[in-house]
Amino acid sequence: MSSLLNPQRTIAELKALRALTSDAHGAQRVAFTPTWMKARQWLRQKLETLPVETHVDAAGNLWSTLNGDSEKCLLIGGHLDSVPNGGWLDGCLNILAGLEILRRLNAQYQGRPPVTVRLVDWADEEGARFGKSLFGSSACAGQLNLNEARGLKDKDGIRLPDALKAVGIDFERVPDSSLELKNAAAYLELHIEQGPVLLDLGLPLGAVLGTFGVERHAITFHGQAAHSGSTPMNRRQDAFLAAAKMAPEIYRIAERSSGGVCTIGDCTTKPGIVTSVVAACRLTLDQRHLDAAALAQMLQQAKAASEHFAHEGNVKVSWQRLWQIAPRPFHAELIALCDGVIRETCGTSHQLSSGPLHDAAAVAAAGVPTVMMFVQSLHGISHNPLEDTREAHLELSVTAFDLLAEKAMNWIQNKS
Repeated sequence: MSSLLNPQRTIAELKALRALTSDAHGAQRVAFTPTWMKARQWLRQKLETLPVETHVDAAGNLWSTLNGDSEKCLLIGGHLDSVPNGGWLDGCLNILAGLEILRRLNAQYQGRPPVTVRLVDWADEEGARFGKSLFGSSACAGQLNLNEARGLKDKDGIRLPDALKAVGIDFERVPDSSLELKNAAAYLELHIEQGPVLLDLGLPLGAVLGTFGVERHAITFHGQAAHSGSTPMNRRQDAFLAAAKMAPEIYRIAERSSGGVCTIGDCTTKPGIVTSVVAACRLTLDQRHLDAAALAQMLQQAKAASEHFAHEGNVKVSWQRLWQIAPRPFHAELIALCDGVIRETCGTSHQLSSGPLHDAAAVAAAGVPTVMMFVQSLHGISHNPLEDTREAHLELSVTAFDLLAEKAMNWIQNKS
């Protein structure tokens, strides 16, 4: 480890961010909210101690650039935003490890590394409020469907364009963020695993092969409101009854897919009162698989099941796509570099795929050579206040990630 790198400082800053933006229920840095903005301002104050240029792009992504001898850029990315009641490491570990790497590069190269290095805090990786994950990175990668995103609303009926406007982002200019990838030569991302693979293997770090593809939809069953006391059971058009039958069915669909996962994460009924049969029931369905054909089959089976249950219950059903991304394999040479630095740091490595989404998937879709490094998650749990990682493993992750950044700079130079 370079004597100029201080992983313990990264851990201290992670704890400080937790104290600043969490409550008794967990992290509350939901994108485009005052708490998220507070976290952003805290980060910018840290960056002001470095000779970096910092700005927010058209999609709300925060970029800090340490100019190098070459215009070719090494990108180090992550996200400060969290889910409601989230964990203390998800997303922000990437950013604060990247901050420490910028400090080391600045000190080692007297503010001028061999290639330009850029740290990016992507806006709304989680998609917790509007159901669209990877908002900022997808926009930057040219993968955002504007027409689809324009109609998204949160649970309070606030439109995505209006939420963006409230934090100074013009929705119609969001695609202009693609200019940021002009000289991108490689992209690195560090993240907690969020699952139990490394935990079960007893390993601190792993190299990530790629991310699952995702199909995410809202499914609404449309029935008829009627008085709960005067409407006989056989005369009801109960939207909730049809929707409820989807829950066990999506587990059967996942089981048949050999490796896929399906989740109904939200259920909302209208009119939502105890004395009325449900007139409308909206579900959100998230489906993921590493194989594109298997993912498409899972979606087709879910649609067929919804039509069957709607017909059975004498109700109607409609689908709205919230978001979609294809499986994204990462760059083979960067995977090998990542695997190598993990072995150099820890002695043993493991290569694994990622079921959760990450901004790296969007960047890879833009053609930028990409790789991720995972650090073990205790309990295999994330998106939960119980989320945790041993401090010794966090230190190893910052050390290995810094070494990966150095080797990636050499790789970029050799490719030029």
